[in-house]
Amino acid sequence: MYGHSIVPYRLGLIFLLVVGLCSCGSLTSSGLNGTNFTIGTNVTPIREIKPEQDNKATVYIQGKVEKKAPLMKQWAYQISDSTGKIWVVTNQKNLGEGAQVVIKGKIRYRSIPLAGKELGEVYLEE
Repeated sequence: MYGHSIVPYRLGLIFLLVVGLCSCGSLTSSGLNGTNFTIGTNVTPIREIKPEQDNKATVYIQGKVEKKAPLMKQWAYQISDSTGKIWVVTNQKNLGEGAQVVIKGKIRYRSIPLAGKELGEVYLEE
């Protein structure tokens, strides 16, 4: 008889858990679009990533995949936020254009001197 009285409490608890998870799911899907999606204060705006920064510095960026390009064994994605654009080199091959992403990467700079001008580019390597 003792086992039968605990069953309604377990069913009630499971019901509340399922309802809570379902309601959270519908709230998060509407709050994760566009520029409202923020992961935290450790995300670096793209405009703040400079070529003078230490090549060993690791940053988090957040933005939208604008373009993608296949490399030999990796992929390059151009990520944009409201402050600028940057290329990211990664092993991930399933990021679609338009996808919102948060990526952790090391700042890299490739020098390209051409006709007395520096045409190098800053990029991230995941």
